[in-house]
Amino acid sequence: MLRIRISLPKGGEAHYHYLDILHDALVNAWIAAGSGKEQVIGINALPWNFAALGTSHKQSKMAHTLVVSTPDATLAKTLSHLNPDELIYVRTSTSEIVNFAEAKITIEDDPIIPNQNALGILMLSPLAISDKTSRNGKRWHKHLEQFDLSAAINHRLSRQAGRTVKLTVQADSLYLRCHPDHSVLVPTKLISNSKQVFVIGMTAPLVLMGSEEDLRFAWYAGLGEKTRNGFGCIGLVEQGIGR
Repeated sequence: MLRIRISLPKGGEAHYHYLDILHDALVNAWIAAGSGKEQVIGINALPWNFAALGTSHKQSKMAHTLVVSTPDATLAKTLSHLNPDELIYVRTSTSEIVNFAEAKITIEDDPIIPNQNALGILMLSPLAISDKTSRNGKRWHKHLEQFDLSAAINHRLSRQAGRTVKLTVQADSLYLRCHPDHSVLVPTKLISNSKQVFVIGMTAPLVLMGSEEDLRFAWYAGLGEKTRNGFGCIGLVEQGIGR
């Protein structure tokens, strides 16, 4: 298990329109560090997740820091050798350039202490959870109180861990009361016919309750769906978003 922060110098920033360019830049860096392509992309890829920290405007977004994490021992070994010089990606179709070559990498400490059974978190990247529609499609949830949050998160984590994960997940009720609209539409990519692809995610403080082992796995794996694509990365409430 390993979690790192890749931070540009003060004043440095990477501008982008669609989240997939950050994903692709990270995949390049993963592979350059020694990961096999099948380990980081595709349906059989090993678990990892990331969040882009920065600001968002209507026309573009800016990232100054990437948080990258994995619960997998094989990927953790590779992640420890990730080189910011390889975190560069250019996409001519959208005029986007991502360059983290001047970034500094720091390893984050494991926040789970012995016998801990609860963790207060916030979403560094939106939580994406869906269910199937009657037409075999997918509907993204927009409100945390409208489905079984614990069951949805445990289902995904159990599949990633290869064992049963039993966490109780509770959203901050006061936050939900004050922020009934806590979903965000995230443009993830632009496809060939100039159509934008979106994912709807949710943001709210959460409390995770369960065993030390399950809490630790959730911390490094992230929560919900699309974690390898920039969703579901979590942080500690007391530390805030940070940089």
